Amino acid sequence: MRLMGWVAVAVFVIDQALKYYVVHVLALAQVRAIDVFPPYLNLRMAWNTGINFGLFSGGSDTARWVLIGLALAISLAVVVWMWRDPPGRWGLVAAGLLVGGALGNVVDRLVYGAVADFLNMSCCGIDNPFAFNVADISIFAGALGLVVFTGEGSGKKTP
Repeated sequence: MRLMGWVAVAVFVIDQALKYYVVHVLALAQVRAIDVFPPYLNLRMAWNTGINFGLFSGGSDTARWVLIGLALAISLAVVVWMWRDPPGRWGLVAAGLLVGGALGNVVDRLVYGAVADFLNMSCCGIDNPFAFNVADISIFAGALGLVVFTGEGSGKKTP
């Protein structure tokens, strides 16, 4: 459980520090775009009021609070799950990634009213119009890790 907590804290701090730097120091909210290593890595400011890829982005205050509540409920459910049935080292890392990322996006919704997305990557002639952030990467990796490293066939010892 301690490992999950440390991973969650690390992801949360890294995510929030990068968002602060991009939004306030680089002023990406005003500049809107900075090419870092085009087309592979660019900074493109996007305020996401929905979920991944802007799905369900109605922008209403009710939707914002529903998404905050949903993220907190999922985070709590994952923590309770890990406490009741600890999966092993990699499962705990995955849980920490998911929880830290979810809490990072919750803070964005509370502070900014939307999630600050800024990473944009394209390759091989495909122009990716979407932006994401460290929390999004962590949530995706954590969810995938929970599928792979928990349950049947995960290498976890079962009684």
